[in-house]
Amino acid sequence: MPHAQHHLPPSADFWPRLAANLAGPEGFLTRHGHPERSDFSAVRILVPSFTQAQQLRAALMMRITGSFIPPRITTLSAWLDAMPPDASSPAVAPASERMMGLYAELRQHAWLKKLFTAKRNTDLMPLAQTLLGLFDELSRALVPTIHASPDMLDARWHAALEHMPAPSRSLLSDEAQLVWTLWKSQLATGDAVAACFAQLMRLAARARGPLVWIHACEPDPYHQAFLDAYAAHSPLLRVALDWRAPAIAPVFAAAWPEIVAGDEPASGAVSQPANVVLAAAGGLEQEALQGAQTVIDWLQAGRGPIAIVAQDRAVARRIRALLERADVVVTDETGWKLSTTRAAAAVASLLDLVAARAETPALLDLLKSPYVFADEPGKMEQVMLIEHALRRHNIHGGWEAVARAVKDQAAASALIERLSAEASRFAGRMPLADWVALSAGAIDALGMRDALAADSAGVQVIALLDALGEDCRALTQTFSLSEWRAFLGLRLEATPFVPADFDRRVLMLQLNGMQLRAFDAVLLVGADAAHLPSQLEETLFFGNAVRRELGLPTREQRQCQQLRDFAEMLSGAGQVVLSWQLARNGEPNPVSGWLQRLQLALESRGQPGLGPHRAELPVQTLSWAPPRRPAPAAPHLLPSSLSASAYNSLVACPYQFFARRMLGLGTLGELSDMPEKRDYGEWLHDILHDYHQALRDRRVAMDDREPLLRAISEGVFARSLDQSAAALGYYARWQKIIPAYLDWANAREAEGWTFLDGEKTFQKIISWDGGKVTLYGCIDRIDENEAGERAILDYKTRDVQSLKARMKEGEDHQLAFYALLSDRPVSAGHVVALEASKNKTGDVAADNFGEWQRQLEGQIVGIMRDIAGGKPLSAMGIERVCVYCDVRGLCRKGAWE
Repeated sequence: MPHAQHHLPPSADFWPRLAANLAGPEGFLTRHGHPERSDFSAVRILVPSFTQAQQLRAALMMRITGSFIPPRITTLSAWLDAMPPDASSPAVAPASERMMGLYAELRQHAWLKKLFTAKRNTDLMPLAQTLLGLFDELSRALVPTIHASPDMLDARWHAALEHMPAPSRSLLSDEAQLVWTLWKSQLATGDAVAACFAQLMRLAARARGPLVWIHACEPDPYHQAFLDAYAAHSPLLRVALDWRAPAIAPVFAAAWPEIVAGDEPASGAVSQPANVVLAAAGGLEQEALQGAQTVIDWLQAGRGPIAIVAQDRAVARRIRALLERADVVVTDETGWKLSTTRAAAAVASLLDLVAARAETPALLDLLKSPYVFADEPGKMEQVMLIEHALRRHNIHGGWEAVARAVKDQAAASALIERLSAEASRFAGRMPLADWVALSAGAIDALGMRDALAADSAGVQVIALLDALGEDCRALTQTFSLSEWRAFLGLRLEATPFVPADFDRRVLMLQLNGMQLRAFDAVLLVGADAAHLPSQLEETLFFGNAVRRELGLPTREQRQCQQLRDFAEMLSGAGQVVLSWQLARNGEPNPVSGWLQRLQLALESRGQPGLGPHRAELPVQTLSWAPPRRPAPAAPHLLPSSLSASAYNSLVACPYQFFARRMLGLGTLGELSDMPEKRDYGEWLHDILHDYHQALRDRRVAMDDREPLLRAISEGVFARSLDQSAAALGYYARWQKIIPAYLDWANAREAEGWTFLDGEKTFQKIISWDGGKVTLYGCIDRIDENEAGERAILDYKTRDVQSLKARMKEGEDHQLAFYALLSDRPVSAGHVVALEASKNKTGDVAADNFGEWQRQLEGQIVGIMRDIAGGKPLSAMGIERVCVYCDVRGLCRKGAWE
C-alpha cells in the first residue's frame, strides 16, 4: 500500500506541530489508534534517538488532554535489538574481530605497506579501520541493489569507473580495486550491514501495525528499502523536514539557495533574523570567556535547555572548564573519547612502560597514576623516593638500572620488583584474547582494579577490556605487543566516555546533533572559515564521480546537509550566538563564508546585518599591594640537620635556605639525555675511590699503577657508555688527565700521606643552650700521615687556578664543614683539581684550617640560635647567587628593588 509523507518546516515548534498533526481529528494516531479509549499503543513511532523520543512524548502530553496510552516510541536499532534471534541468520563477527581479522590479512602483503607508505605493520591498522567504515558505507548503498537485482552489482562498479578520466582511472585502479575486492569477499562472510539489512527485511515482512518514521533527512537506499517493504502490508507515515522554499525563512533561501528543495519560488520579504547575533573575539581566551559568561547569563535568566555547538574544539574545551569552575555541569555529546580519561591513560601507561623497557619518564608517569598501587600504604612517599633516586643518578631507564638506584629503599624496591615482574610477562606473540587476559592480570597484580572500579571512567575501561576479550576470542592469529597497544589505543579512541554526572541544562554537541532538537539558546563557537563548515574528511580511494555512481554520499551532498543542519539550528533556537576569533596566530581570521553570504543577502536588500553580541564580564576590584623584600621568621621550622650545601645556601641567601630547606620547596633534579658535569664528577669519585682503596689494601708497583687506574676507569665508563654514547667525550677527557693525576698522587704519597678512607658519610651533633643540630655529609677522601695527622680532600672537576680563586673568595665552607664531621681532629684541608693545566694537576690547601673550623662551628651555632629566636631570614643574595636560584619566583627579586 502507498505510504503517506508529511513534511514540517524547520522551526522551534517542530514537535508541537507534529503532535498536533498526529493527534488531530484526521491525524495518523487518531485514524490508526483507539481515540475513544485514549489508546494509541497500536502505533509504533521510530525516531532518530531517544532524545527526540522524549521531545515527542512531551509534545503529545501537551496536545492530548487527560490520561492516555501513548504510542510505542523507539529507535530502529532498539526495535531490532528487541527481536528474538533468528537461527537462520548468519553469525556476524563483532567490530573488533572484523577489524583485527582484516588487519591480519593486510599485514601479510608487503606491497600494501609500500602502496600506503607504511613503515611498520601497525601503520596498517588505521587503514583496516578506514576500510571497514568504507565497507559499511558501500553495504548501506549497494546491499539493497543486491537484494533486488544481484546481477547489477558489477555493472554499477564498472559504470562508476567509466565516469572517471582515463589517467585518474589508471591511477585509482589498484586502491579502488582493492577496496572493491575486499568488500565483495567479506559480503559472503557475514557483513554486519548486510546481516542487519536482512534482519530489517524480515522485520518488515513479519511486523504488523501502523508505523511512523521520523527523520530530519530523506531516507537513504538502505532505509528506503525497509520502508517500501513495510508499507507493502502496513500503514506507514514518513515525517521529515520541509526544505521547499515556502517552508523556510526567506533570508535563508536567499542566502543559501542550495538548501532549497524543488523549484517553487520563495515567498515573503527578506528580513533580519532577530534571534541570531555575532560575537567577534580577539583571541581564544576572550572567545571562551565571552562564551562562558553568555551561558551563565542565559541560565540566570531562566533559559534552558542550552546548547554549545563545538565547531572549534579548543574553545569549547576551555568554555567547559570555565563553566565547571562556576559549578555549571556540561553534558558533552561531541564524542569525549574514553582515551582522554585518566583511567584509560593509566592502562595505556602500563603498556607504554613495558614497550619502553622502563624508561624513566614512562615509569614515573605510571607510578604517579592514582590507580596504580592504590592500596599500597605510603605509596606516594615511595614514589617520591624512587623519583629522587632516578633523578639523582640520572637514570634514563632499564629495569636493572632502576633497581640499582633504589636498592637501599626496601619498600620502593619492592614496588619496582612488582612492576618488573609484570612487565616481563608481556613478551612474544599471542592471540588478542590472551593479550586482554594478560593486561587484566597486570591490572589485578598492580592493585589497579579496585581503584578503576571506583571511578566512572575506570568502570568503562574495565568493561571495554572485558568486551574485547569476548569479541576477539574467535581470532586465532597472533599479534605482537606493539599491535596490541595500537589496537587498544584505537578502541579507547573510538569509545565515547559517558560521565556519571548527567545534567541536561547545558549540552555540548556537534552541528549534526542539533537535528530535530529544540533549545532555548544556542552558542556556536568557531564560526570562522576554518571551522564552519567542518572540514569533511576525504575517504580513501573514491572520488565524487565514483561515489555518485555507486550511490554513496558525495562531498556536495554532505556539505549541503551540513548547511541544512546550520539553517535548522538558526530556525529552531530561541536565541543563537555565533562566535569566532578575529585573528589566529597573528593572521586575520575571516568569518565563515556561510555567514558572509547571509550578511550579503541582507545588505543587498537594504536590511541591517546580524547584530553584535558582547557579554558583560563581572568586574572584580583587586587591592594593590607593592611587593616587599621577604624576611620570614620561622623558629618552629628550625632544621634538625644541616649539610654543607645547605649551610652554603644559608650564608648565600637566608631566604633561599628558608624556602628550599625549611619549607622543602627544592626542585627535583632534571633528567638529561646527555651526561652532565655532575655525572662526570660522580664517575671520577667512583674511579678514584676504587683506585686508592686498591693501593691501600695491597702493594702496587709504580709501573702497575697507571694500568690499574685505567682498568678501573674502563669498568666505570663501560657502564656509563652502555647508557649513553655521549659519555665518550668525558671518557676521552679523563684519559688525558690520568698521567697528571698520577704524578700528583704519587708525589703526595712521597710526602708521607696515605689514603685512609673515602666516600664515607659522617654525622656530628652540635649543641647549644636550648638546641642542637646534626651536621652530616659524605667526605670524598681522608688521608693520614705517619704522625697520625688527618687531612680532608675534596675532589673538584676544575683546574688549580680556578680553585685558588675560589678559595680566596672564602664563600665555600665545604672543607671546614667536612672537617667538623670527622671523628678525629683534622689538621689540613685540600681541594684537589681533576682538570689539568699545562699537563699538570694539583691541589689547593686551606690556610689556618684549624681556626677556620672553630670559626665555622661558632657561626653555625650563632645562626641556628638566631633562627630559633625568630630572627628574620631576609632575601639578601647577590645577583651571582640569584641568577641560578630556583626560588626566585617566590622572593620576586626585581619587583621590590
